[in-house]
Amino acid sequence: MDIEQKLYNAAVELAQKRYPLGWGGAAAVRVESGKILTSVAPDIKNESLGLCMEVGAYLEAHKLDEVVTHSLCVSRESEATEFIILTPCGVCQERLVYWGGNVLAAITNPENKLIFKSIRELQPYHWSAVNGEPL
Repeated sequence: MDIEQKLYNAAVELAQKRYPLGWGGAAAVRVESGKILTSVAPDIKNESLGLCMEVGAYLEAHKLDEVVTHSLCVSRESEATEFIILTPCGVCQERLVYWGGNVLAAITNPENKLIFKSIRELQPYHWSAVNGEPL
């Protein structure tokens, strides 16, 4: 089984366990050592304090001093619907920039296939270029 499928399976497994009924979502991140880190978005009462599903895994990678190589996020509307792959939001793309332009992120697509693009591909005009440090 390839890295991408392992990430997808890990995210879906966590989402199904954490949210057996109704909406569910989770993220899976692979780090350079080969470990897969997973996370969910925190349940909160004030939506303005919300965080993306990937943030927990990114923070865990930082804590372990690991380099993120892949990132994937999925969600579903209910236990009766399939999981949809979500492209990282702009803020999470900026978070991934920390590990460089070669980090691969799963992207939303019409066929809901496991397609990964580098952060460099997702942000070809990244602002860091003005500093002489393009992705």
